[in-house]
Amino acid sequence: MVIATNTIGETDLKVTQLGLGGASLAGIFTAVPEQEARATIATSLQEGINYFDTAPFYGYGLSERLIGDGLRGQVGVVISTKVGRILTPGAAPDPGAWVAALPFTPEYDYSYDGVMRSYEASLQRLGLDRIDILNIHDIGNLTHGEEAGPALFETAMTSGYRALEELRASGAISAFGLGVNEAAVCEAALGRGDWDMFLLAGRYTLLEQETLTTLLPKCAAQGTDIVIGGPFNSGVLVGGDSFDYGAVPNHVAQKVAAMTRVCEAHGVALPAAALHFPLAHPVVKSTIPGPRSPHELKQILDWWHQPIPAVLWSDLIAEGLLHPDAPVPAHPAPTQKDTCHEN
Repeated sequence: MVIATNTIGETDLKVTQLGLGGASLAGIFTAVPEQEARATIATSLQEGINYFDTAPFYGYGLSERLIGDGLRGQVGVVISTKVGRILTPGAAPDPGAWVAALPFTPEYDYSYDGVMRSYEASLQRLGLDRIDILNIHDIGNLTHGEEAGPALFETAMTSGYRALEELRASGAISAFGLGVNEAAVCEAALGRGDWDMFLLAGRYTLLEQETLTTLLPKCAAQGTDIVIGGPFNSGVLVGGDSFDYGAVPNHVAQKVAAMTRVCEAHGVALPAAALHFPLAHPVVKSTIPGPRSPHELKQILDWWHQPIPAVLWSDLIAEGLLHPDAPVPAHPAPTQKDTCHEN
């Protein structure tokens, strides 16, 4: 079945409404055999996915190498990666969640020179001569703390932003934005530049709609699109024991259980509803889960293509499980061109 595409901002980039997030392929918390990672990328292409997101931080270069090898020579794909960290030779003393990180150490650098160096290094790791979208990665107090965060944010909004503008104006990239886990930093950035998109992990999902009345209307007014990463809130919406990469709070577990009951009453898998829901909002152009294997990808595609009756959404709203003003999908499944999602 065809996966519909949406246009990013005022660009000519058309991304499939279902994309592939490249963090999991680099082995976050769980090792991914190289052949499984490569097969996942190949299967994505075979199934009609054209949008792939990665970052230098993911496996300290591993994700970019895998994505580049998998997409080299492909026509019509859209690739986004990120800036804000420079990888220096030498294994990090603590690679954190990356169980098979390459022997590099990431260092934050949101300056003009840092952005340009990161962009050029990403081209080398990808083995490609073009990157379509560059996003400033993990800028904000959630990552850097209340002391260092404001100064780094200011550097990114001035010096780093100037580099992104030059790259876009020259045609080296088509679009730029932020790649973050917090909505507040997106709101702060809106007043500081002309952003094509924000890649926002979580924060507008089947579980969370606070941004419906805060960030999303501001993005719509400014013409900034959204890509939703982490549509399963790091696993809790697919039966996992993690919420935002931590333990599942009791109130979240209760809400997930209630949503599951409503979905089961309509013969719908909860993850299918989680994939479909964000795209009903007109500023949301794609959602990018992160499968680790062709098996996981095919399960995601089954959910993606599962028809969902309209009454499911009205029942979720009636039970107080969705924001009453949240846009909901108007069609059984997002497999046909939906012009309300187009710019």
